[in-house]
Amino acid sequence: MKNNNYKYFIVAGCSRFGANIASILSAKGKDVVVLDNDNLAFRKLAPEYSGFTILADAADIDALTKAGIAKADVVVAATNDDNTNIMIAEIASRIFNVSQVITRLYDTEKEVVYQDFNIQIIYPSKLSLCEFEKLTSINSLEVFK
Repeated sequence: MKNNNYKYFIVAGCSRFGANIASILSAKGKDVVVLDNDNLAFRKLAPEYSGFTILADAADIDALTKAGIAKADVVVAATNDDNTNIMIAEIASRIFNVSQVITRLYDTEKEVVYQDFNIQIIYPSKLSLCEFEKLTSINSLEVFK
């Protein structure tokens, strides 16, 4: 059974993906903290965003602690770097035992790193292929088997 009563979210990385997630959560009244090491990245957040921003490296345990990871219900690793996302997701899952950890992963070959962890993965390339299939009725995933 899924718990939809999540209250406290940490979004690591204010990429377009991270900024959109944070903005949507904020609009739904959720408590959100976004971490990014580039101050200009925060401009991607919606003007109505009411959460917090922290200028820091989201792979730094001290920065995650400052963001309140110990009380986080969900951590989203949304940087533009797979290795950074892997590190953030593993810190959230293994060290802080966050109940739901979600990460974006571009390189599907790196998914083996997540095998022993309770980490959910979003694959932009697979999502794009699925959308391509909907638009064309061509089963693109069969081509790659």
